[in-house]
Amino acid sequence: MVRGTRAKTNTKSIIQKVRSHAARQSVSVFLHLTFSVYMLKSLSLSVRFRSLFSFIRRALNSEHQDFTAMPVNKAVLLLAVPMVLELCMESVFALVDIFFVNRWLGNYAVTAVGLTESVVTIVYSLAIGLSMAATAMVARRIGEKDPDGAAHAALQSLWIALAVSVLITMAGLWYAGDILTFMGAESETVRMGTPYTRILLGGNLVIVLLFLINGIFRGAGDAAMAMRSLWIANLANIILCPICIKAFGLPGAAIATTTGRGIGVAYQVYHLFKGSGIVKFHRRHLRLQPALLASLAKVGAPGTLQFIIASGSWIVLARLVAETGHADASAGYQTAIRVLLFFLLPAWGLSNAATTLVGQHLGAKQPALAEQSVLVTARYNIMLMLVVSVIFVLFAGTILGWFTQEPNALRIGATALRIIGAGSIFYGAGMVFANAFNGAGDTRTPTVINFVGFWLVQVPVAWWLARGLGWGPLGVFIAVPTAEGLIALVSWLVFRRGRWKEVKV
Repeated sequence: MVRGTRAKTNTKSIIQKVRSHAARQSVSVFLHLTFSVYMLKSLSLSVRFRSLFSFIRRALNSEHQDFTAMPVNKAVLLLAVPMVLELCMESVFALVDIFFVNRWLGNYAVTAVGLTESVVTIVYSLAIGLSMAATAMVARRIGEKDPDGAAHAALQSLWIALAVSVLITMAGLWYAGDILTFMGAESETVRMGTPYTRILLGGNLVIVLLFLINGIFRGAGDAAMAMRSLWIANLANIILCPICIKAFGLPGAAIATTTGRGIGVAYQVYHLFKGSGIVKFHRRHLRLQPALLASLAKVGAPGTLQFIIASGSWIVLARLVAETGHADASAGYQTAIRVLLFFLLPAWGLSNAATTLVGQHLGAKQPALAEQSVLVTARYNIMLMLVVSVIFVLFAGTILGWFTQEPNALRIGATALRIIGAGSIFYGAGMVFANAFNGAGDTRTPTVINFVGFWLVQVPVAWWLARGLGWGPLGVFIAVPTAEGLIALVSWLVFRRGRWKEVKV
């Protein structure tokens, strides 16, 4: 009996030892597995980080890459990285000026800057229209593996830019004060703003060339060079702006901006003549070529009109706000628009990837890939602008508080940013489809869509709400996303028809 009890005890003891050992082994194995998984994940994250860093470095490298011979997702992202950074820098131009002017010179000066900028959007329209034609033609020639033809087209576009710029310069120098008065500015705003407007419009050549030459670089697929030129221009503006404003007042802001852009243009021109990019100018390209000039004008004229239609409607909106809400409302609205542009221009940069890829894929006889590149770009842009919309709705007051401390201007500006910013997703989609048409050389289609959206919807709705119903600036704010939503929807429907694939450039 004792032996049996001892045997049972020994058996239990052995079982307990086995279980204990098994438990320790299990814990040990579990810990080893956990550690191994952790190490593998760490290694994977490290590899991913190195891959991401390598990808960004490649995207920022200016050497030519054949985007027609790589997966569409990869091509879009390689182009998007420098293009987004490029347009971030363009948006910084607007914010730097408004920041220092708001801090040091007050609401009348801010209104002068904003109203002048509304008029300067016509210059931007001309520059973007020309750059659009240059981008489409250069991209098509690059897709056809004809870099010399791309250089011929690019330099001819510069001759057109010079001719257009001379006309704008004369108008700006002679009619600066009249322009501000026409925009509904109060007498003090006209007095303070006339020298600023005269300098900015008189020096419009650097604005036109900066946009145009960057369009040439983008068409060639060298988006990194376009990015660097704007970084250089912006760095100069950031340094010069506070110095010049302290020395010359409001005109100093125009001096700093014009000088900064001029430095960026000098960098661009140097690389076009002396650099090693795929598009390089030689003396033979300087000769005027009437047939090529006519082709550029055929594509560029509707493209310019496309943006004049848009910018013209924004001029009407700015005037409506100034007339119905006066200086405080105008200052708040202009500040909100500058902040909005800061977020929209990077989205425009991303949409520029569609312009380049559509042109190059059509030149390489790959229309299906051209369409796919647009859809991929649109998806990325919609995701980006959805985040932007949430930021504007939740933090409009905080963001505007960085730029103005005037209570009324801050309140009205925050309302403008929330309402207009809520429609950012429409802007993101619409600009991709518009740039797809432009990249194909079909600048007429988005011009017609813009006319309907801005002049048959946005302006009448804004006027009716602001004046007819007496809502004032609030009515103007509501009209913007209403029109942009319609433009995005119509652009998508027309894009699906696919006629843009058949355009010859």
